[in-house]
Amino acid sequence: MVRTASRRVARLLEQRLLSVVAAVTAVILVVLFYYPVATVFADAVLADGRLTLEPITAILTSEFYLVDIIWFTAKQAFYSTLASLALGLPAAWLFARFEFHGRETLRSLTILPFVMPSIMVAVGFVATFGRNGTLNRALSLFGLPTVELLFTLEAIIIAHAFYNAPLVARIVTAAWESVDARAVETARSLGANPFRAFRDVVLPQLLPSIGVGATLTFIFTFASFPIVLALGGFQLATIEVFVFAKVRDLAYAEAASLAVIETVISLTLTAVYLRYEATQRAAGGTANPLPRRSVVPDTWTTKSALQTVGIAGYSVVVVLVFVVPIASMLLASVTGGDGSLTLTHYAFLAERQVTGASFQVKPLPAIWNSLVFAVGTLLVAVPMGVTMAVLTTRQYRGRTLIDALAMAPFAVSGIVVGLGLLRGLVFGVDVFGTRIRVTGALAIVAAHAVGAYPFVTRNVAPLFSRLDGRLVESARSLGATRTRALLDIELPLVWTGVVAGAAFAVAISIGEFDSTIILAEGSGSFTMPVAVERLLGRRLGPATAMGCVLLVVTSLSFLVVDRFGGRWGEL
Repeated sequence: MVRTASRRVARLLEQRLLSVVAAVTAVILVVLFYYPVATVFADAVLADGRLTLEPITAILTSEFYLVDIIWFTAKQAFYSTLASLALGLPAAWLFARFEFHGRETLRSLTILPFVMPSIMVAVGFVATFGRNGTLNRALSLFGLPTVELLFTLEAIIIAHAFYNAPLVARIVTAAWESVDARAVETARSLGANPFRAFRDVVLPQLLPSIGVGATLTFIFTFASFPIVLALGGFQLATIEVFVFAKVRDLAYAEAASLAVIETVISLTLTAVYLRYEATQRAAGGTANPLPRRSVVPDTWTTKSALQTVGIAGYSVVVVLVFVVPIASMLLASVTGGDGSLTLTHYAFLAERQVTGASFQVKPLPAIWNSLVFAVGTLLVAVPMGVTMAVLTTRQYRGRTLIDALAMAPFAVSGIVVGLGLLRGLVFGVDVFGTRIRVTGALAIVAAHAVGAYPFVTRNVAPLFSRLDGRLVESARSLGATRTRALLDIELPLVWTGVVAGAAFAVAISIGEFDSTIILAEGSGSFTMPVAVERLLGRRLGPATAMGCVLLVVTSLSFLVVDRFGGRWGEL
């Protein structure tokens, strides 16, 4: 009798497990994301318990905020978007239309923006464009004057292009490869020359993906923080940098008002992106992609020669923008002021570990904290991401709204989430007379998980949507519950996406800087990116050495994504 009752309970739990997990995920999302963001909004519109729009109105009517902060943020994002398109579109053309040795490896490298910490890239650009950087050393060899690019808009734009051009290339390549070759052949058979066929047939199918690439790039660069902080400083402050400055000065109302304005803009643009993604998911791909040709022509003509020269020139630009900054960081970590090879900078880190004061950044605790926070993020973000992938690929009323609500963290910056957690859970919340506080490592893991789980969802959801529904129906007809069918049939088939999503979660946590700098309580909770930023403000050499350590750790995540991933090519 007892055994029968226990079986019934187990059966009931199995039947309702998916619903329970979905409910728990919703609660976690509300507590860790929507409540903190709502706290930021409340700080912006509440004063002494009464509703007011004065802080936001004061910002929107202030020439300083409108011109020097908001307009500059939009301007640098616009120029960064143009630069990213200029670098990314030729790469999409190469990947989609040409076959060459190493093509798949280079295409895998377009995943770099999602696994490479932005503060590390900033250090690489400082090592490249600084007064004694790689660029000026190269110029001095030819007797040319030095170039001052640090703390300029140009340096910020180039660094943003480093990050976002691969994203543009990945999105547009996927769209280009989905163009039906038969449509192009039909246009050519009707007398259209190659340019006319491209303009009338191919380009209209590429424009939506170009628009999405530009939209995502604008969102990311509009909310950029570490790169602007390191390469522009407070004299070229964007909204993110100014919010951080106001938080540091304890001016929470101003910080919240700026954060609200930024969040509204980012969420609007993200809604546009999600709308496009839904239409693309419904449209599907093509079984007849355009044929690729060799990058080295069999016969040389004027056209093929110009094409080869163009590819070679573009390759030089790619090396300068993508390879030189990382190589400069590696070189600066093992060279002294006179250019000689040395391990002094790594020795400085070791010495700091042994003799450094308690308030100073120490390398081993920073590395340990990053790894611990990454594990915690993994345990929270992967179940949340997989659950959201299941919910957003099922057909039911309101699915689009659920998808938008679930992907909102994708558009809200880490600074805003960190500020919300600081003002809410870190300071404490009264629940039925009990003061509840979430501080230290728990707060940082919460912020990292909120930022990471959408990437898990985006890796797993496309695989769920492609599964043959008859497999689940067969399992259900044999008596399996919906949960059992999910665990035994569907999850094993999407496991590569889960692994890739987990690697993204780890990489994002390790490289997360925005929320961590807000929530870190002294040197005891500093992570590797925060350690890099702290060292960068004092000595470039040790900062590059710490950046190299960060590069090694994140490279391991990239190898996992490259092995199991690829889902982001189908944005």
